[in-house]
Amino acid sequence: MSNPARGELSISKLLSTLRLSVHPDTFVFMTLPHEVPPPKSLLMEMCFREDEGCTIITTLASARDHNLEYIFPCRKITCEVHSSLDAVGFMAALSKRLAERGIGANPVSGYYHDHLFVPHEKIEEAVKALEEMSKEAAQES
Repeated sequence: MSNPARGELSISKLLSTLRLSVHPDTFVFMTLPHEVPPPKSLLMEMCFREDEGCTIITTLASARDHNLEYIFPCRKITCEVHSSLDAVGFMAALSKRLAERGIGANPVSGYYHDHLFVPHEKIEEAVKALEEMSKEAAQES
């Protein structure tokens, strides 16, 4: 079985070709103890095992439907560029740009794309900052 392409390593190429998509749903973060399985019908965007329990990212609607406690209502920005898991500095550059604007971000890397979960009320400002960054990088290359 062959593995798919590994993705782009060049930070300048990643930044200059960056396109963003914003998922329409509001997401939330929650945690469950290891011994408590998540409800089978819970829509899980991500599950990550930590020593203290399982961190789950789900939609706000799904968390409410299951009467689960949650924090951090946020929106998901997907970086529509196939970055390599070995790419150095890409997420740091995006996070830095958002930090300069006072926007917190929780990054998640998938095999094909990187994603940023940003506070719901800051989504437009976050997208604008990242689009400006991409335009600047394209002009420099």
